[in-house]
Amino acid sequence: MKVGTGLARGHQATPELAAEAVRQALDHAELEIANSVLLFLSRDFAGNPQPALQAAAKEASTIQVSGCSSHGIFTEEEWVLDVPAAAAMVLGDGVALSGARQAGDLLLTLTAPNALNATWMHLSGARFGGVAGDATGRGQFSVWENGKGASRGYCELGLHGAVGEVVAAHSVKRIGAPQRIEKVNGHDVMLLSSQTAWASLNNTLDIHGVDVAAGAPYHRLMVMLAEDEPALLRGDYQLASIIGADAASQSVTLAKEIATGSWLAWGILDAEAAQQNLLTQIESASGRLPGHPAFGLMFSCLARGPHLYDGIDRDIALLKHCYPGMPVIGFYGNGEIAPVHGRNELLQHSVVLALFAAES
Repeated sequence: MKVGTGLARGHQATPELAAEAVRQALDHAELEIANSVLLFLSRDFAGNPQPALQAAAKEASTIQVSGCSSHGIFTEEEWVLDVPAAAAMVLGDGVALSGARQAGDLLLTLTAPNALNATWMHLSGARFGGVAGDATGRGQFSVWENGKGASRGYCELGLHGAVGEVVAAHSVKRIGAPQRIEKVNGHDVMLLSSQTAWASLNNTLDIHGVDVAAGAPYHRLMVMLAEDEPALLRGDYQLASIIGADAASQSVTLAKEIATGSWLAWGILDAEAAQQNLLTQIESASGRLPGHPAFGLMFSCLARGPHLYDGIDRDIALLKHCYPGMPVIGFYGNGEIAPVHGRNELLQHSVVLALFAAES
């Protein structure tokens, strides 16, 4: 198994950046040609990525070029936001990405925002990946496979010749005890175990020293949701954003509908909790592999990465610390996709990590 990455940046979105990223990746993998290429481009390429795809295919001597554009891209060595850039991972010597699916495949799934829907998300197959993004989120060629734009707006690829494990790490710290949801009205949570949702949220923020004098920091607040209290306490939860709270109705409005009888806990975005969660998930994934991880794919929320860690992507640094020299590629997107308890889910404020090892 031979895998390598490369990243090139410049002042303009030119095909030469894609070719240079592939050339670096081939050198790092000690390959002359690649079985397939995973190519991520900055959003500057979204309007017309085809010349860059052709340049990458020519450099790697393969038409198996897949990937997408996004707000930011990265490898194990560096990350790039807000400047034209290309990141490439080349696969060779028995390992490859392909649209040909086999039973039991982990499916690398990349999608434009306007192509995301529950129909294909919940078809058979465990999916992992992310939601691509360009300046509008609707670029015609924001996702590509086989060296050309994916007309349906998404691609799903099997990775053959390696064994993978996928985990998702959240960025949220729980700041209140789990509570049973007693009454809801659509997206509005009305009544919890012992008090109204509005009172519960504000009391929790007050107890944990969150200053709400200028209004609750809803951009940092999340809700942890689970079927029961034990599931929530062991970390088997989904996340939902808080849209707002209304003192008159004593309700809290969430970004998704929830069911009466499920359980809720308030949470807040927290850098240290994010790091600890990721470390736990790295250890969990690597412990299930048949051997030492050979390479990784990582998909991070745009609100995570350097934005969460004050200008440093500590997630990449942590992974590099755990596995020095391991090739990694990924992007900062508008949502993360991962199998959670047997169901493919769209996540927020999270990072999805897939680690791959040689087949035993």
